[in-house]
Amino acid sequence: MTQRIRKAVFPVAGLGTRFLPATKTVPKEMLPIIDKPLIQYAVDEAVEAGCDTLIFVTNRYKHAVADYFDKAYELEQKLERAGKLEQLELVRNVLPSHVRAVFVTQAEALGLGHAVLCAKPIIGNEPFAVLLPDDLIWNRGPGALSQMADAAEASGASQIAVQDVPREQTGSYGIVATEAFNGREGRISAIVEKPEPDVAPSNLAVVGRYILSPRIFDLLERTTPGAGGEIQLTDGIASLLADDPVHAYRFRGTRFDCGTHIGLIEATIRYALDHEKLSDAAQQLMQNALKELGVTELE
Repeated sequence: MTQRIRKAVFPVAGLGTRFLPATKTVPKEMLPIIDKPLIQYAVDEAVEAGCDTLIFVTNRYKHAVADYFDKAYELEQKLERAGKLEQLELVRNVLPSHVRAVFVTQAEALGLGHAVLCAKPIIGNEPFAVLLPDDLIWNRGPGALSQMADAAEASGASQIAVQDVPREQTGSYGIVATEAFNGREGRISAIVEKPEPDVAPSNLAVVGRYILSPRIFDLLERTTPGAGGEIQLTDGIASLLADDPVHAYRFRGTRFDCGTHIGLIEATIRYALDHEKLSDAAQQLMQNALKELGVTELE
């Protein structure tokens, strides 16, 4: 698999129940970090990696993501008439002109593997990326997916993003066993979903970035649904290991689990502190808040 990825899949059909009542009307992918929704960060990462076709797998009730990437004629006209050209460019450039967005409906919530399978007619027979917008990855250099795309081109292998987690947390992740891991990359020999710490093959946890061979589609079609009748992407990848090389890739960057309240808060703080215009004010506000709480020294 030496072809550079051009297509990326974004599974966005979930209901985001952890963030109710906010997500009753606002999809979790549209929750903001400073001035951009989570989905925009994932899209920017995919475009940076070279993707020009973005496939959003959604459900029939969620229209906000499609609306966000559609043109907003009335808003653009108002901004233009008001001379607010900077804001106008922000609205117009949520997607570069050479990038197209495709929306596919997942009729039933049958798991991440099924969501990926819904994109098969658009992907065709070429390698592709999968990005879970809940996993926001912050890095001052190349994005995680760009790093992985380079590794996929060089090795010819599918790539699964991993990060080190404390041993006691392995039961919350898919965990991989690897061969000849060089500190950055290594071939996966096994993948286990949410193993207990005493039987986990490592502490390398799978996070929401994948570059996959199109062979995964045939394997997902043959995958037996598991608990809740869902088709798991992990099971498809486990089958892929038997025939094709699949590498674990430890990306450079910090991952925030924005599918949790504390992860969303942590990401907002980090992005505020790194923001060109907001950094100093954000730092001062945090220091003031800590003083009001009686925290005078950070450990």
